[in-house]
Amino acid sequence: MDAKTAILARARDAISRSQRGPVRPVPRDYIRTGQDDPGSAAVVADMVDKLEDYSAAVVQAPADTEVLDGIDTLLGEARVVVVPAGLPQEYKKAAARGGRQLREDSRQAPIATLELDQVDAVLTCSRVGISISGTIVLDGEPDQGRRAISLVPDKHVVVLERRSIVPTVPQAVDVLGEHPARPMTWIAGPSATSDIELVRVNGVHGPRNLGVVIAH
Repeated sequence: MDAKTAILARARDAISRSQRGPVRPVPRDYIRTGQDDPGSAAVVADMVDKLEDYSAAVVQAPADTEVLDGIDTLLGEARVVVVPAGLPQEYKKAAARGGRQLREDSRQAPIATLELDQVDAVLTCSRVGISISGTIVLDGEPDQGRRAISLVPDKHVVVLERRSIVPTVPQAVDVLGEHPARPMTWIAGPSATSDIELVRVNGVHGPRNLGVVIAH
């Protein structure tokens, strides 16, 4: 039996079963544990390895002062930085070092998209990180802001708490499932795509540059 025949047979079988009665429940017994606990040294190391493989810049900051220095370092030469209104004040101060201009964004006072296009960078917090895939997820809370501010500027610097880094996707979905109505943004490295000739283009669907501060 070739692949097409097998697919059509399964489709006919599924239709037939659905007509005979209720569809059987889909098993949800996903693996929710890795060899290491969330936030452990091994999980963080795996997260860093995946992020760097995606060409993201990573700063590990075990102390508060190192978090602030890491923010400053990763923002680099950015002159105008947008920050969500709920970002911790100390993070905003770090972003303003060196005379950087801060633009504060909120749902009540959003920055227009065309204005965001003139901003050099954005600084946000995050909800959860997934070490197996090097993915960071934002869920739109006040310290993360609207999805637009993390998609339009050329550089995105994210503060990721090490205790929020989990080994597997199902564990992350469990966390996000506590508030399923929040708008989510899943980030796996800087935005990039390639055409049929495998020519890589950065910044097509979001920031060309990603910086991550792993806090504490």
